[in-house]
Amino acid sequence: MDMGNRKRLILQAIIEDYINSAEPVGSRTISKKYLTGTSPATIRNEMSDLEDMGYIEQPHTSAGRIPSDKGYRLYVDKIMKQDKINEAQREMIKREFVESLGEIDRLIKHASKLLSQLTQYTSIVMAPQFRRTSIKQVQLLRIDRAVVLAVIVTNAGIIKNSVLRLKQDIQPDALIRITSMINDKMAGLDVEEIEKFDFQDMLNNSLGHSEIIEQVVPELIQTLFYSDTSEVYHDGVSNILNLPEYSDINKARDFLNIMEERELLFKVLNDVREDVSVSIGKENKLEQFKECSLITATYKINNKVIGSVGIIGPTRMEYSKAISVVECMTNNLSEILTSILKR
Repeated sequence: MDMGNRKRLILQAIIEDYINSAEPVGSRTISKKYLTGTSPATIRNEMSDLEDMGYIEQPHTSAGRIPSDKGYRLYVDKIMKQDKINEAQREMIKREFVESLGEIDRLIKHASKLLSQLTQYTSIVMAPQFRRTSIKQVQLLRIDRAVVLAVIVTNAGIIKNSVLRLKQDIQPDALIRITSMINDKMAGLDVEEIEKFDFQDMLNNSLGHSEIIEQVVPELIQTLFYSDTSEVYHDGVSNILNLPEYSDINKARDFLNIMEERELLFKVLNDVREDVSVSIGKENKLEQFKECSLITATYKINNKVIGSVGIIGPTRMEYSKAISVVECMTNNLSEILTSILKR
């Protein structure tokens, strides 16, 4: 069946009215508020066709209609006009980020809080993933005769520590030389490339330290390659509980339980690869989010994806505004993280 212009306008009216009211939309409402020159009877016929096409649903007999996941998808892809964040809002986001500069984790936490405040949905934000960054510097520090502390700093400002236990004593001057050799070879390499690192050339130029290098470098590589997953923060859980969809106490409890499953939230964000992506209802891969919509986006350092953010809301989400906020947030986050790297 063809989606004519009138059907499209009626679908748009149903979706936008339902987003605002959370109440099923009837033909008389559409006739009075949106298509004033079209009779309720004509609108009912068009609504019946839209229901047959799978774009709207009737939750109860004699009730109005609500959008289906398919209807929301068409709306997001083809119908809605995306909001533009005004200059004042854009400057506010940038200012908030600049004022929170310091530790990377602090910046990411603030991004999560700001995202939930601006959208009034629940935010989830992944800290920069260690394995997506590159090595900036390695420092080896002697803490006992045969014990070395390895401090690894990445270009995203992430720091990892590992204690290396050697089979023999190592003198401070030797450790300085080995540290210099490691930085010459590893600095600038992506962490994901470290697994394939060939340190034979380092051994050939070891200046008598080959036995120690053979112990230190594999341990260092293992520390890098098997680094823990990055932290995931969330904010604004109470926002979604204020919505009528979550007035049922069991549904609210289920949502709260989901937000405590850090591994689940990490899985959601770890799979994000697109600049901005919208998953609606049953499109979500995870069963726990089949009644929600997720808007996710990546942030970058020098155009390399190192983390992602998302907002979770009902399928009755204000998509236009939410997408604009997420885009603006990730663009600013990428810009600031890249500027930190250049300092």
